[in-house]
Amino acid sequence: MENRLSYSAIPVAQEIESVLIGGDLSKLTPEQRVNYYKAVCDSVGLNPLTRPFDYITLNGKLTLYAKKDATDQLRKRDRVSITKLEREVMNDICLVTAYAQTVTRSDASTGAVSIKGLSGDALANAMMKAETKAKRRVTLSICGLGLLDETEVETTVSTAVPTIVNVETGEIVEDVPAVPLDNIPDMSLELAMSEQTSKGDLYGDLPNDKLALMFNAISKKVPHTDDHKRKMVAIQTILESRASGSGA
Repeated sequence: MENRLSYSAIPVAQEIESVLIGGDLSKLTPEQRVNYYKAVCDSVGLNPLTRPFDYITLNGKLTLYAKKDATDQLRKRDRVSITKLEREVMNDICLVTAYAQTVTRSDASTGAVSIKGLSGDALANAMMKAETKAKRRVTLSICGLGLLDETEVETTVSTAVPTIVNVETGEIVEDVPAVPLDNIPDMSLELAMSEQTSKGDLYGDLPNDKLALMFNAISKKVPHTDDHKRKMVAIQTILESRASGSGA
């Protein structure tokens, strides 16, 4: 019995290992993706319930990137202190260098964003994003986590495509299609985020996978009422905003 079990376990382990070496999590089964996500969280001491990582497709491969919750928890875990920030503007690029230190290590990373043609609030927001980017990148670096940060996904890596994966089941959720907008006015992001579920949860507080699953469920209801369409437009507005890095 023992020989039979160990023999059957070898191909599975090798299959998973080859997928991870290739860096494409889409080749894993949904169950394997759930286990891998939890294993990554456990290995770096992060709480998987806070969804510290999310998925992107980069160069045709499904991979993880670190969200704000990840860098916040890492900074607290390793007692990372941001000791200094240096700012400069070069050729319409705002460049911020963040210096970080732990008890045993020191490190530095840069964050850069384009500010060409920006002024007022848009310029201020771009400069703050460069600072945030630098802080998160140096946190990942000094903690030894070789993943992209969400600010890089939003502003730097143009080939990265946010991919919706149900964290609980590991299933890749189909892309949310465009909603027919007949008789439905354009919806602001603020109004979309204030839309509520039947349980009173704000759409703006829900993760991407939950919103996508809700969208797919609503879209299957026939006929589509104005209420259905409003909810789908709200979800679409939030997901598009998150994908572009402009809010939500």
